[in-house]
Amino acid sequence: MQSFGGSTELPPLPDYQLIPQPNLIHPIPDKLLTLILPVVAYWAVSLFFHWIDVNDYFSKYRLHTPAEVLKRNHVSRWEVVRDVIIQQIIQTAVGILLNMTEPDEFIGKEEYDIAVWAQRIRIAQRAVPAALALASINAQGLSQNLAKAHPMLSGVVAGGSYPSLSSRVIWSTGVEETVPAFASWEILLAKAIYHVIFPALQYSLAIVVVDTWQYFLHRAMHMNKWLYTTFHARHHRLYVPYAYGALYNHPFEGFLLDTLGASIAYKIAGFNTRQGLCFFTGSTIKTVDDHCGYSLPWDPLQHITSNNAGYHDIHHQSWGIKTNFSQPFFTFWDRLLGTVWTGGDVSARYERDALKAQKQVNADGNKSSITNTSSEATLTSPPEPYQNEMKDAKLLKEIPASKIQPQVPSGKAELQAAGSREQVLEDQQYGGKSVLLEEAEEEKEAQKAVRRSNRRRTASSLAQSDSLRGLRERVTAHGRTGGILGMEHSH
Repeated sequence: MQSFGGSTELPPLPDYQLIPQPNLIHPIPDKLLTLILPVVAYWAVSLFFHWIDVNDYFSKYRLHTPAEVLKRNHVSRWEVVRDVIIQQIIQTAVGILLNMTEPDEFIGKEEYDIAVWAQRIRIAQRAVPAALALASINAQGLSQNLAKAHPMLSGVVAGGSYPSLSSRVIWSTGVEETVPAFASWEILLAKAIYHVIFPALQYSLAIVVVDTWQYFLHRAMHMNKWLYTTFHARHHRLYVPYAYGALYNHPFEGFLLDTLGASIAYKIAGFNTRQGLCFFTGSTIKTVDDHCGYSLPWDPLQHITSNNAGYHDIHHQSWGIKTNFSQPFFTFWDRLLGTVWTGGDVSARYERDALKAQKQVNADGNKSSITNTSSEATLTSPPEPYQNEMKDAKLLKEIPASKIQPQVPSGKAELQAAGSREQVLEDQQYGGKSVLLEEAEEEKEAQKAVRRSNRRRTASSLAQSDSLRGLRERVTAHGRTGGILGMEHSH
């Protein structure tokens, strides 16, 4: 029990009564929901991208063509689905163990916790007079001058003294008493801290922990040959990522990199169950979006940070596999430690890959398996998706050598590409050598095309052609200056 003994005495904390927190979605317990919702979100978002993929919606925003998905990947879709389900089973088992360490949650203490923050704000004001004294300002005199016109400001200057603020409270014992009260601004600030600022700091801490954990483990998987060939090479059999392949990993890697990292972030940030639900689900959606294969201008997740589908797609290419390690939120570790791709514009490489894959499909006679045509489609059928764009890609030979960039720029980017290709060779079981042989053939054809173009065309006539717009738009960042996919032209 407290009494109003002076103007600087702290307002008392209110009584509270705890009751069990109701389930967010009845009758599913919140702890169970934290296990279910990330899995549901994974497949819901993945199937959305798969739906627009098979129906050929938003094709101009694709990073790769359907032919590339078919010919450049070294793993079947069934194997991808199987391994993702295995990882989600492990993820769920770890989540069950994590939930066993968490106490049951209650509500009813919110006003008490807000009052605790208000008390801290009141205590912090006691430092104001001393701070003013350092500037040779008389806090007491200034407080008196402000008292009539600005009573709240006067109280702050006086060190948190509000003699006019009081309230009547009835304690749980039935006793009624007059006690000091909080200023309205103190309560508003305390609510902002409790409901917004402190949770934002928790989420920021969790993001930093996850990004740090994943960056250094992910980088280690690429720097150590045994770790790469034993575990991480499996994920990189998807040279053309798609949404539901986001969690296609070796089970041990999936546990170590994704499940354990998110669990550690959850504990360090001090999340409650519902905060964890939002964090786990949000992280899952972000990871799927980073592998979706689309550069959608209206997708907010691809604008919040530079770590988006285009940024991560470079990491899946044979020449960029040892760059752009950051996942899943921000790119600060790549930039601080110099592992961001520095090769600038890579649109010509994307276009050549698309053309090569389409040629392979045409040669195999498998067009109908990857486009929106029936199994009875013939060469006389109406143009299939990307058919016109593939014709446009052939115009690469008409572009001056200075613009096609058939070679990786010299300097750091050249070393990055060389290291990446060396790592591709390490995965001998799943076509590492064949991947580089195909790319060497593409490079050779591109060089021949450039030499022919220098003899046949002038740069002025080529500048008037915009036939390549479709393919280039798919791999160009959303209005950002600098290089392709949000990458700067830095070396």
